[in-house]
Amino acid sequence: MNDISLDYTGLMEDVVGEKHGLTVKLIESLSGRAEKIHKNLIELKEKGEIGFYDLPKIDTRDIKRFAAKIRGKYENLIILGIGGSALGTTAVQTALGHSFSHLLKKQKRNGYPRLFVADNIDPDVFDELLRVTEPKKSLYCVISKSGSTAETMAQFLIVQRMLEQKLKGKWKKRIVVITDGEKGPLRSIAREHGLASFEVPKNVGGRFSVLSAVGLVPLACAGVDIDALLAGAARMDERCGAADLMQKPAYLFSALCYLADTKKAKSSIVMMPYSSKLYGIADFFRQLWAESLGKRFDKTGKEVHTGQTPIKALGVTDQHSQVQLYVEGPFDKLLVFLEVERFGKRVDIPDTFSDRPELAYLAGSSLNELMKVENDGTRYALATHNRPYISIKLPEISAHTVGQLIYMLELATAFAGGLYQVNPFDQPGVEFGKNYTYAMMGREGYDDLRAEIRKRSGISGQKVL
Repeated sequence: MNDISLDYTGLMEDVVGEKHGLTVKLIESLSGRAEKIHKNLIELKEKGEIGFYDLPKIDTRDIKRFAAKIRGKYENLIILGIGGSALGTTAVQTALGHSFSHLLKKQKRNGYPRLFVADNIDPDVFDELLRVTEPKKSLYCVISKSGSTAETMAQFLIVQRMLEQKLKGKWKKRIVVITDGEKGPLRSIAREHGLASFEVPKNVGGRFSVLSAVGLVPLACAGVDIDALLAGAARMDERCGAADLMQKPAYLFSALCYLADTKKAKSSIVMMPYSSKLYGIADFFRQLWAESLGKRFDKTGKEVHTGQTPIKALGVTDQHSQVQLYVEGPFDKLLVFLEVERFGKRVDIPDTFSDRPELAYLAGSSLNELMKVENDGTRYALATHNRPYISIKLPEISAHTVGQLIYMLELATAFAGGLYQVNPFDQPGVEFGKNYTYAMMGREGYDDLRAEIRKRSGISGQKVL
């Protein structure tokens, strides 16, 4: 079986010392709590309150039909979405797609469109994107579960007006919508204008939605084997069905990170892929871990201000920047490596200039071997300086292994909510900022909040140098 594996040797006491390392006994001490948390999660699943568990088994036929229908028709597929409506798609496409697909001709892309994810509202960048992508050759995918996300809907309004001006009544054929199946302004617009659309499951939150239509529609359109992706997720779900905490990869990963934080003061967790193709996974994980676990209150209402700070790094690039801090700086970080055992290509290093001692050692080797040695070197440096790390190992980068990894991180995050005793499925801090935007942009129903904000803003005045 082509399974990913979890190697936590570098987090154990016999490698990094008693002060910073864990013991098997300490990990196993969570077994009782793990059973209760698992039972609670399954109860929530069976009640229909959390739906990401069911996504590996969803019917993909409509999605694949749509992807086949648009194949060869469009040069560009432009995603309008932010946060959970963008990060997962970007992570999977970066892992499985051609790294320079934007430069390939359509024939070299087998008719699949170039995928652009407009996940920010920077006016300069968004304007540049619209100017270099011809509307007649582009399909725009608007993703917002609520149908009212300020950033996404602002982009949609701009794109719709542009299409209406350039294509007249044909603009409707250039837009596909992914939103709530029943309510919200985006759903009503889709109904009114007969736009192609897909549903976001009601019980699936944005950051857990990549294996739903949110991610599967754009990924299928871009040529990703979404059935293999879901099969990988299903395999991880199967592996996490074991009774023993030590045999569940997702729960074990969660427990290791939690203990490193609460028992060994590792308040930051650095995800460092030794593969540029997996760098997007670190971005995806940052949102999962931060937005799910960074909470002011626990489930009882007690103020706790909990959660690890997720950081992303890239091997080997960041051996020349961040690793200095991780090896000799504060003892507050847990490193999580994403390692690839077999890359898709082997790139040999020529023996040119092998008469020079400074270069001769590279002759006859490969970038693959150099990457592995660099990864080993970082782990060696960390262990030598008593810095803990975990390695998640992928036999190869494929839809199956990436599906496993995505689902493992989602399940680990849900389980970590139980360990920290917080709700991993809400985001009150994010909602606070959204409400501020609604109020200050003049949305109806937010007059009182706008007045309160203006009053508070004038308390101390502005201090600007």
